[in-house]
Amino acid sequence: MSSGANMDFVEAAQGGAAKELNEEKILSKTDSDIDHKSDDLIGPNGEQYPTAEEMATLRRVYGKINWMIYIIGIVEMCERFAYYGTTAVFVNFIQQDLPTEGPFPEAGAAGTDGQAGALGMGQRASTGLVQFNQFWSYVMPMVGGWLADEYWGRFKTINVAIVIATVGHILIIIAAIPAVIQNPHGALASFILGLILFGTGVGFFKCNISPLIAEQYEAEHPRPLIRTEPSGERVIVDPGLTISRVYLRYYQLINVGALIGQISMVYAEKYVGFWLSFTLPTILFVLCPILMLVCRKHYVRRPPSGDVLVKASRLYGLAMKGRWSLNPVKTWNNLKAADKWDVVKPSNMSTKPSWMTFDDAWVDEVRRGFKACYVFLWYPIFWLPYGQMTSNLVSQAATMKLNGVPNDVVHNLNPFTLIIFIPVFDKFIYPAIARMGFHFTPLKKVNAGFVCACLSMIVAAAIQHFIYEKSPCGTSASSCETPPELSVWVQTPAYVLIAFSEIFASITGLEYAYTKAPKNMRSLVTGVFWFTHAFSSAVAQAFVPLADDPLLVWLYTTIAIITFVGGMGFWWNFRSLDEQDDKLNALPEGEYTFGKDAAKRGPVESSEV
Repeated sequence: MSSGANMDFVEAAQGGAAKELNEEKILSKTDSDIDHKSDDLIGPNGEQYPTAEEMATLRRVYGKINWMIYIIGIVEMCERFAYYGTTAVFVNFIQQDLPTEGPFPEAGAAGTDGQAGALGMGQRASTGLVQFNQFWSYVMPMVGGWLADEYWGRFKTINVAIVIATVGHILIIIAAIPAVIQNPHGALASFILGLILFGTGVGFFKCNISPLIAEQYEAEHPRPLIRTEPSGERVIVDPGLTISRVYLRYYQLINVGALIGQISMVYAEKYVGFWLSFTLPTILFVLCPILMLVCRKHYVRRPPSGDVLVKASRLYGLAMKGRWSLNPVKTWNNLKAADKWDVVKPSNMSTKPSWMTFDDAWVDEVRRGFKACYVFLWYPIFWLPYGQMTSNLVSQAATMKLNGVPNDVVHNLNPFTLIIFIPVFDKFIYPAIARMGFHFTPLKKVNAGFVCACLSMIVAAAIQHFIYEKSPCGTSASSCETPPELSVWVQTPAYVLIAFSEIFASITGLEYAYTKAPKNMRSLVTGVFWFTHAFSSAVAQAFVPLADDPLLVWLYTTIAIITFVGGMGFWWNFRSLDEQDDKLNALPEGEYTFGKDAAKRGPVESSEV
């Protein structure tokens, strides 16, 4: 079917005049402009597409998820086991002193009643290095996404990422060898170099694996279809709804890997040593390239699009030309102008630049992608509470009664909650909300994520207050040898709330990046999503001076206030965009060519190396 026919279908299926987004028209035609042909509603294999009335009235259901999606999910599960199993012990490795007693004190293992440690650099140093690791791991998706979309394709970039990350894993293992730990400067040098390579590989991997998994479904089910149930009910098989389920299950596999990795490696650290905590994840990590290569002929893969970033940047610059002013109000009004994208569509230009080798539909895709990036600008605030989970909350746990539980195992309540509640949300909560007639759109979910993240920090602040109140050392609780009469499990609500915030905002962010990006820029836009995590880690460095006694209550309280204000600002800014979600998802794929001779690339290929 032609792109023009696709546009007719999209606009008719959505119905009504297109609403404005921040005074900008997203779609310009109305139903009265459309002359439907009967062929538009019948696919090449006899499949039936819904009419506008059916889109508005029929129940929407999930489609069948291909087995290849679960294979790719297992690859990600192994990678997450390796990542979280390794990073779970970073805080103790950096912060705590090498124990003098225990089963293997020279390797950092202190046993049941001791505190595992190695470099003894203190809480501020551990917070700073852990935040750097998070920052670097989430900066590199931007680079990996660019390489995948422009040069290598997702499959090749993922395999390059695995090689780089493996080298990083090996250097981190070297830093934890008992003989190396005895030379703290050498251990630290190997550890930091390992972090850089480790984070590079992680970043290249993250921005490509999630688009690859969703493309396995979309390639076979690009449009809503009519299906008749055994009961005789006619329903719509909704690709958007199904991709949302794909990401829920993908995220669940992530947390299965994270939970197993974190718990097992923490006990390996405590009873054997850090070298084992770093070695076992590396061994499992080698399963990733095996699964990728064995199944390589079965993956649906999009080829790289050459100069796509350059063209998108030039298009944006052309759309904004003449709209900047020293007067910020005038600039803001110009940027909101309804025609800024329409005037740069090829069909509206009397003289096209030589680089404009795409059609009007691709301009609409780019516009939609920039809107997604605007949404992601608010995510650094959301990630601030999340970042406390593997840094300051781990240190907080060490100041309470552990009763033999390692302090860095408690935050596994987070992936444990996700594993339990993702199916609950998928099978019960989200369907129940839909039956109530409430359209729980992606942006509403993200806003709910802000609320849960804020509440988690309120809980953390309250816990810290009681630690200071009950500790024999008062506001010096972190250095006190006698913990207060306060069980570490009082942290449970904080970790559960962070998990809920991930279900609402983190999973939805991946889905939003995939569905809103131009189809040949999905790795890059996913990289932009993950970059917000890196930016958040950079912002979190400003809070490091508060990450010590007696200021920890202020740390959590400040982050809670910032998150609350951020959630309010997010919804105020995007409440109108929320109404456009279905229409934005239904935009057709544009025609795009690249290279010196502008050779046309097809939408998918079976190989892209």
